[in-house]
Amino acid sequence: MPTLYIVATPIGNLEDITLRALRVLQGVDAILCEDTRVTKRLLEKYEFDKPLISYHAQSKLSKAERIFELLERGKDLALVSDAGTPAISDPGCLLVSQVRERFGEKVAIVPIPGASAVLAALSASGFPTSEFLFLGFLPHKKGRETLFKEIAISKRTVVFYESVHRFEKALASLAEHLEPQRRIAVAREITKLHEEAVVGALSEVIEHFRAHPDHIRGEFVVVVHGA
Repeated sequence: MPTLYIVATPIGNLEDITLRALRVLQGVDAILCEDTRVTKRLLEKYEFDKPLISYHAQSKLSKAERIFELLERGKDLALVSDAGTPAISDPGCLLVSQVRERFGEKVAIVPIPGASAVLAALSASGFPTSEFLFLGFLPHKKGRETLFKEIAISKRTVVFYESVHRFEKALASLAEHLEPQRRIAVAREITKLHEEAVVGALSEVIEHFRAHPDHIRGEFVVVVHGA
């Protein structure tokens, strides 16, 4: 039976990959990846080479058909993202759905767990994690303010991703809807050289980034304590 492996890769530090993930990547016939250049650096780190096939949010239907053809021929494939766990706030979820719909039980889909920015940020926040709400990347426009209103009244810990371009706007929206003493955590550059986690009252975290505008770099994971 052909297998599609869902392989988590490092979110920064290339040492954060499991032995099982390396064994799987070495054993498959091809690796499906967002950016072949990024995945090539990982393979070079561990000194092996594999055929790479780009698959991302802008991939055309013909790319999916090529992947289906390889599975029909009995090939084993690995799906990776540029960083973290594929299919989690990631276009890989569409491919997994398509493979399940097309092949059913004729193709095994096997997750190879590992690094995840959302779990890393949660574990370092100190906030309750017995249950939490993950929102992925917030929408740019439609529905964005509605989500901030929902975050404000949520009893659960809420986590979302934000890009460097909208991070300050996200803080401003939180300040508009949340009490200034509501605790939040902001993690950035997780596992990288300039890793930083700022935890405190919303007002304190906002002041921190106002005082350190040079820290507004990379992608952010924002964790909001439940109301």
